[in-house]
Amino acid sequence: MSISGKTLAATAALGLAAACSGAVVLGTGTASAATPPCGARCLDIFSKQFGTHRQPSFVLSVASKSATVGEPIIMYWQSDNNPAEDFVATRQGTVSEFNKVGLVSDAVDLHYGSDYAYEYEYAPYGVDSGLCIGVAATAAAGSEVSLQPCSASSRTLWIVDSSDGQYSTGYGDWNGDWYNGNHALINGSDTDFSHPFVLTYPVGAFPASHPRAQLDTANITGSTDDSSGIPSPIDVSSNQLWSWDRGSLP
Repeated sequence: MSISGKTLAATAALGLAAACSGAVVLGTGTASAATPPCGARCLDIFSKQFGTHRQPSFVLSVASKSATVGEPIIMYWQSDNNPAEDFVATRQGTVSEFNKVGLVSDAVDLHYGSDYAYEYEYAPYGVDSGLCIGVAATAAAGSEVSLQPCSASSRTLWIVDSSDGQYSTGYGDWNGDWYNGNHALINGSDTDFSHPFVLTYPVGAFPASHPRAQLDTANITGSTDDSSGIPSPIDVSSNQLWSWDRGSLP
């Protein structure tokens, strides 16, 4: 898979096959957390902390239904009539492909070059908004996650460390799609390669509580059982492990 056609015009100049990208496709179900107009095209992104594969109670959501830059990303009860939960995941390409067009640093490429990077675009009622889940500046501890312009920088890219599975408890198919499993999502602007900045639901927060907790980026955490000090996949904190289902949920 190559970089999406939404990516900067420089992509075309390098001759990458933009037409190859597409929405990630996973299984089916009987009820939907996406609105009917979005249907199977949409993805339900959820945390290991609050549910299991095909049985999440809460999914990622825009804090309001507004497609506005800076709108906070939260978690909310899964529902098939809430357009704020409609997201489309596009396979943008490998980290190395993004490096070739200057969208990720050489250091990120060195560590994650063969892994796939994705954007998660807000698509209420199935209508693409041009805004993706990201951070407003280079990811750091406590960077708030919000809607940001898609394909403008590495800050809306999320890397699935599937090549060596260091931060994944499940494995994808040969195209890099996710199967049943949980994965840390490393922000594409990461600068800490021993404990990367990953998508995180705040410690001690609960999705149904007021005010709604905004997701952020934080250094990956978890228990370790060796001298490296780096959590193994099964030991990564549950609030930093994510999975998704396509459209339908039981």
